[in-house]
Amino acid sequence: MNIVFMGTPDFAVPILNGLVAEGYTIGAVITQPDRPKGRKKTLTPPPVKEAALAHGLKVLQPETLKEAGNVDEILEEKPDMIITAAFGQILPEAVLEAPRYGAINVHASLLPLYRGGAPIHQAIIDGQEKTGITIMYMVKQLDAGDMLAQQEIEIAETDNVGTLHDKLSIIGRDLLLETIPALINERAEAVPQRDEEATFAPNIQRGQEEIQWEKHSSDIYNQIRGMNPWPVAYTTYKGKNFKVWQARKRDVSLAPEAEPGTILELTDEITVAAGGGTAISLSEIQPAGKKRMSAADYLRGKHEFQLGERFGQ
Repeated sequence: MNIVFMGTPDFAVPILNGLVAEGYTIGAVITQPDRPKGRKKTLTPPPVKEAALAHGLKVLQPETLKEAGNVDEILEEKPDMIITAAFGQILPEAVLEAPRYGAINVHASLLPLYRGGAPIHQAIIDGQEKTGITIMYMVKQLDAGDMLAQQEIEIAETDNVGTLHDKLSIIGRDLLLETIPALINERAEAVPQRDEEATFAPNIQRGQEEIQWEKHSSDIYNQIRGMNPWPVAYTTYKGKNFKVWQARKRDVSLAPEAEPGTILELTDEITVAAGGGTAISLSEIQPAGKKRMSAADYLRGKHEFQLGERFGQ
């Protein structure tokens, strides 16, 4: 059986590695083009490309699948199955219909919940207690295909996007490897999604990264961990961006009448008033122009903070 694998970020790497380890033939790996990264804008290959080259696999990097020539390159591989995992492009119908075993996707949510490109982020931001992996057929509509398998996982109170991402990637690999033989042997039951229950998790936009201090501390806490390690939640201090990597909820505010965003306490953390008389303590931060560091380290050095000042003004 000849598989064409499509994926781009770190999430897809264990899945590709698992297919190779199980001895499946990977005719080609399709991934996004190299992109400039960092301050020096160094052209950097996506993680899936690096993994594919390490296995000696053929790599194709089309800028878009809307061009017929790029579609033809994929069809020339004569795939028996197409497997995608966080690829980042919509597949045209000609590609979806080509493989005899179909095009299947490894999606990081319990569909029909959180269709879209940021299901891990959104599940944490929304304070969900569970999420999971869905293996499904790909269709023209976004993440709407019939489901072949699901596995649930609890979201720990301490999970952030990074930790949950890593857990789900491994679960996705293992569930996919269990599903493929059942699919080939026609033992896999395809279950339609209930579209009326669908929710969506589009890619995170810049406006979602900024902390709104009038929200309850629980919501702010979920936002901070739902943005860690990327794209990272931020606020402003004296007109400059101030990133917040980690925080912890406080049961009650030290000053229930304080305006949200007000600095209430400077110890080894920066405690800030939130909405509803709650408070939150910032434990890992990144002031403008500085490296990521613990709040304790920052407060031990020279700093500008004063009690009663406000973030987000």
